[in-house]
Formats: sequence, structure tokens, C-alpha cells
Amino acid sequence: MPRSESPTPVTARPAGAPAPRRPRQRDVAELAGVSRTTVSLVLNDVEGVAIPEETRQRVWDAAAQLGFQPDALARSLRGAHSNIIGLVTSEIATTPYAVAIIKGAQDAAFERGQTLLVIDTEGEQAAAADAVARLRQWRADGLILAADYHRRVELPPGLGDLPAVLVHCFADVDGSGAGDRPPLPTVLPDEEQGGRLATQTLLDAGHRRIAFVNGPDGFPASTGRLKGYREALETAGVAYDADLVRRGDWWQGSASRHATDLMGLDDPPTAIFCGNDWMAMGAYDSLRELGLSIPRDVSVIGFDNRVEIADHMRPRLSTVALPYRAMGHEAVGMLLDGEQPAEPVLLECPLVTRDSIAPPRA
Repeated sequence: MPRSESPTPVTARPAGAPAPRRPRQRDVAELAGVSRTTVSLVLNDVEGVAIPEETRQRVWDAAAQLGFQPDALARSLRGAHSNIIGLVTSEIATTPYAVAIIKGAQDAAFERGQTLLVIDTEGEQAAAADAVARLRQWRADGLILAADYHRRVELPPGLGDLPAVLVHCFADVDGSGAGDRPPLPTVLPDEEQGGRLATQTLLDAGHRRIAFVNGPDGFPASTGRLKGYREALETAGVAYDADLVRRGDWWQGSASRHATDLMGLDDPPTAIFCGNDWMAMGAYDSLRELGLSIPRDVSVIGFDNRVEIADHMRPRLSTVALPYRAMGHEAVGMLLDGEQPAEPVLLECPLVTRDSIAPPRA
């Protein structure tokens, strides 16, 4: 709890002189010789965080010396039911496609009489810790942690018993600052189902020589989509051919090179499944340079449904969409209903049919 403080003396400001800048947490951190995260945790009285009493005293002394006051809104909400859900993101607020997570969560919050408060940390852990501390102080009904792409994340310190759901990401609780709480509820895209669907769509069109230009190793999307590709082939009785599988880097150039190499095989593919729409664009470039027509000579399917890409390619790209909006909507429901599934909730990746798939030429 804060220590007693002497009132800050008030002095007259000369006419025309600029107003003094209000002290910030960064100023308190510098004066106390601690991190901004420590300042946030101390001043917001976050429970369950081991901070030495001497360090806490230094923070309060520095705050008193600078005249820094914790957020007034937070103090006014102490003990109240806020009807606020926090959505803490890492750059998805400025990412054209992943921002649909926010839209889905906002729709669900409105349906349940809640206000969604979005905080973009730009990937800074100190900013995430500060966001959690403020949401706890405001007595938020829960917290959604969302990532711009499917990956492992580090949980911010200070979560304590605040209800939380992870979206498009996953985390190990141990050592994360979350205390002894069980693993957090998690909502993810079903990457394997999406890989199966993309491959099955080409199989249903009659293709049997189906190449796959995947993303880099180590990404959950790459692992899941490859597994789905192999499962679809196996179910259809089509032998897996390692020569038809290539590792790209999510960008056009790598897929362009792989497409050129694939079409130079003695038995080239009649269809190419690209692990995302950017790589599909690269495959288009190479196929045209080789004088091949899409989809008459080679069919192509992508993944992600980047509309600014897929809907403007010629021919328009058939692709599998990531369920961004559905993930945000699902997370709010899980949060408010107190659902604690032991395993991640996987949401279906739907097919978006356009013009880039046709039966193979006889």
C-alpha cells in the first residue's frame, strides 16, 4: 500500500511560461532505479508479485518526490464491477487481416453488454505488464491476449487470478509470472484442418500430382498445414512424394524459385498448394514466366485469405481463410462464461473459392 506523502507545494507560474510536464512512470522508474514494469506493479498494488519491501519504498518515495499519482479512473473503480474486457495485442491493431480478431471480440462484447478496451503493446513486455496492472486496478471482467500470427508468447507478469484467454497464440504458464494458475484457455485456428481442406479441394478437382510450398520450419502454421496436406493425400490413397514438398519463407521470392524448380521435374505437378497467399503470388509469377496458364495448365490454392492479395490476383486466388473474427468472438464467450477447456479450442479454417482451380488437363 502507498506510504503517507507530504503535499506537493504549489508555486505560481509566471505568465506565458509553459506548463510543467506531468511526471510519467518512466520518470519514477529512473529516479527509483527500477524498471517501468516494477513501477507499474508497485503503484497499482498488484498482488502475488515478489518485490522487496525496500524496492517498493523506493518507488513510492520517487513517486512522492515527483508528484506522480496513479490513475484516477482506476481508483474510482475500486470495488466496482466494470463491465470492461481488456484486449491486449501485439501489433494486430495495425495488421490489416488480424485486426478482425478485434472486430469479432467487439461484436461479442457488445452482445453481452461489455465494453472492449484495446491496448496495443507493440510487442513491449513492459507495456503489456502495465496494461495488465491497469486492467486489474479497473476491475476488468477479464483479459484477452491476442497475437498477430500463430506463435508462442510470453505472458506478462501480474496476471494473478485475472480471467484470461489467449487468441492466435499459446504460452507456458510456468515461469511466466502467472503464479500457480493452470494453463490459460486458448483459441487457435485449426491449421491441420486447413491444410487438409486446401489439399482435398485440389484432390476433388481431380489432381493427384499436388505440390506443397510450405512456410519455414518452427512455425505452428507450417507444421499443421503440412500434416493436413499429408493426411489428405493418405486418405485419398495418393502416395506422399517428398520431391513435391518445398520449404519457403512466407514471401514471394522463395515460392517463385520453388515453382520454377517444381515445373522442371520430369513429372511436374498439376497443382500447387502454397502455405500462404504471398507465396501463391510468387508461384503465379513463375508460372506465367514459364508460359503456363492458371488454372488451365496448373491450379493454385493459397492460405490466409489476404483479401488485398487473393481477390486482386488474376485469376483471383482460391484460398483457405484464417478464422480471425470467429476467434475473437469465441474468446469473449469463453471469458465471460468462465470456460476452462483443458485443450486449445480449434476453429475451422473455411474455404474461399475463386478462380484459380480447375481439373487437370487430359
